[in-house]
Amino acid sequence: MTGRKVCVGVVIGAKGVRGEVKIKSFTALPGDIGAYGPVSTASGGTLRLKVSGVTKDTVTAWLEGSSDRNAAEALKGTELYVDRAAMPAPEDGSYYHVDLIGLAARMADGEILGEVTAVFNFGAGDVLEVKRTQGEKSGETELIPFPGPAIEKVDIAAGVITILPLPGLFDDGQEDGGEEENVGEVTEKDR
Repeated sequence: MTGRKVCVGVVIGAKGVRGEVKIKSFTALPGDIGAYGPVSTASGGTLRLKVSGVTKDTVTAWLEGSSDRNAAEALKGTELYVDRAAMPAPEDGSYYHVDLIGLAARMADGEILGEVTAVFNFGAGDVLEVKRTQGEKSGETELIPFPGPAIEKVDIAAGVITILPLPGLFDDGQEDGGEEENVGEVTEKDR
């Protein structure tokens, strides 16, 4: 896992005039954002972070190099990362998104579906994006709820996630016979 990074927060604004920033923390305990050592940015810079206050999922902190409000405001939108190796092992049944990305996705019968390319959360829970690598749908992506009944097994060590082919999971919106159902069309009979 060397070189893999975990996003632990993002700067959402400035606080005060002396360079403090407000950070939306993605750690289980928001104040732990400063517990994993220096943070890095997407551009590769490394910053020391010192938490000065915590409220719900937001922390107030000092970031190295931010000495006034203008410097703090310039950091807005900056994602903060730590090395995956610095993070504690996840609890059973929990996973870091970075550990799921890159897993081979296989069906329960052994058929290769593709590779996990992203993990999203649109507000109703995590969803795996799997890019198909085989067959006529090669290059297309599938969205699979995670965790959920479609996930049979996650084996990080083997680099594989096993997916059950539940009804409706890979439907493309077409009914039997290949014709799309026309919902809401008003016919002469309905008038």
